[in-house]
Amino acid sequence: MPSPTPILVAPAWPYASGPRHLGHVVGFGVPADIFARYQRLKGNRVLMVSGTDEHGTPVMVAADNERVSPREIADRYNAHILHDLAALGLTYDTFTRTTTKNHYRVVQDVFQTLYERGYILERTTMGAFSATTGHTLPDRYVEGTCPHCGYPNARGDQCDNCGRQLDPIDLVDPRARTDGLAPVFRETKHLFLDLPAFAAQLSQWIERQRHWRPNVRNFSLQFVNELQARPITRDLDWGVPVPVEGWREEANKRIYVWFDAVIGYLSASVEWAHNRGEPDAWRDWWQNEASRHYYFMGKDNIVFHTVIWPSMLLGYASDGELGAGKGSLQLPYDVVASEFLTMEGKKFATSRGIGIYVSDFLSRYEADQLRYFLAVAGPETQDTDFTWSEFARRNNNELVAAWGNLVHRTLTNVYRHFGEVPHPYELAESDAAVLRSVEGGFRTVGAEIERVRFKAALNLAMALVREVNQYLSSQAPWAVLEADRERAGTILYVALRCIDNLKILLAPFLPFSSQVLHESLGHEGHIAGPLELQEVDEGGAVHRVLTGDYDAWVGEWAPSQIQPGQRIREPAPLFRKLDVEQVVEEELARMEAASR
Repeated sequence: MPSPTPILVAPAWPYASGPRHLGHVVGFGVPADIFARYQRLKGNRVLMVSGTDEHGTPVMVAADNERVSPREIADRYNAHILHDLAALGLTYDTFTRTTTKNHYRVVQDVFQTLYERGYILERTTMGAFSATTGHTLPDRYVEGTCPHCGYPNARGDQCDNCGRQLDPIDLVDPRARTDGLAPVFRETKHLFLDLPAFAAQLSQWIERQRHWRPNVRNFSLQFVNELQARPITRDLDWGVPVPVEGWREEANKRIYVWFDAVIGYLSASVEWAHNRGEPDAWRDWWQNEASRHYYFMGKDNIVFHTVIWPSMLLGYASDGELGAGKGSLQLPYDVVASEFLTMEGKKFATSRGIGIYVSDFLSRYEADQLRYFLAVAGPETQDTDFTWSEFARRNNNELVAAWGNLVHRTLTNVYRHFGEVPHPYELAESDAAVLRSVEGGFRTVGAEIERVRFKAALNLAMALVREVNQYLSSQAPWAVLEADRERAGTILYVALRCIDNLKILLAPFLPFSSQVLHESLGHEGHIAGPLELQEVDEGGAVHRVLTGDYDAWVGEWAPSQIQPGQRIREPAPLFRKLDVEQVVEEELARMEAASR
């Protein structure tokens, strides 16, 4: 039997500058958790790490708006986001934050190593500053007209229309997203990452990644063809200090947020190992050629994970205090970027007031209802428009009428007439056929999840749900119960076995209801148990991390053998039906009131 593969699952780091909306979690959150839960069921060694991104201008802008410190904003929204992600059931091994002492140490080690190896250059450039606050403006906070294609909403780092790299000063009629005013450009000295030094290696490496989604691979190849050195410091007093000679003393120079955030995948892994009391455990994921790294995000973060972060990894190699000469840091195996979730054709964006906050959504609906919709109807390969009517329709016609109905009518008949899993007698061909079909789902559904095609995987699983529903309706055990109790019991036994298997096939997508069903079927333990919030003390500085004891969970990605005679519990509906018209009316009214 092959050894379990170390799988790093790396969801993008959400900014701690405000609550997160559905457009965020559909990119980094739900897909990453589906994949992590599946890999755990497969028996692989999963390390899922991330945290809140707390430096840079987004947090400073929020602080300025509320007239509080960036630390206060970061603390508030870190707590808010921790709650949201736990409520959504995202199984992080460590969800931490970028303001920890551990993160500062790791970031500074990577920065200094790249500097000493000659991959960081000093240059004087024209920096963009807010006309209102005087703070530096990140490239993405400056918008204007692209000088190459005329797109009116190009960002200061790149144009989403033509894909060209840009600097804020290149834009025609630039404006700050913070106040709409033209930024002030002035000369400033900064350190740059020498991306062109990695161009050949990156191009060859990306070319080989045939398993990547086409949007990711094509965009990355185009980007590599026009590489320029990127500034990795900013004129700020909020962030990781620059750890090199001549810069340490600069009170208003900090490492740029995108540079420090991507290193967070590594620093969070180091923190996870330390929290376990096994300080070198992270190396089995990062310095092990057998490991596989999967990164999850929205498409606007592609180049940070396919070009910039790989350049940093290549430049660091096995040097530095952390690397300790024990092996090169591993490059991404897959970069899974979703397209945008829109609403009325507009991209979800907190800064523009377009979005549905996760916490608000979960205050009215169940987490599995949201997870199901985002997986089956989300923007996996193309932009997708969210509507309340489609959410309610999917819930009613698929979760309730198909899966929920199959579970409820089967368990209700078993509970009322047998009280336990019935003993099967001779299986008919129809019985054996439906069992073969459902058990084959571990191969077919699993293959799609392996290829990070979650929509296809979920559709295959739901097709099996419909097949079992058809089997149950055609065999009608309730109709033969009095005349042939043995046959009725055999049919219900087959249906229970199918449901027990489908419970596992759907567990990565629907963990909460799958756990409820697991218990209703009389099983012990957790296939999708509770998560934990733990406190970490760094010499008096305390922060909380989201984690869980996943090694203690039961269940595996393989056909089940539910035992005759096993007692089942009185069933309750897994999902609630929604009144479509009422949902649409109430939610639109709520959104209209919030926009006033």
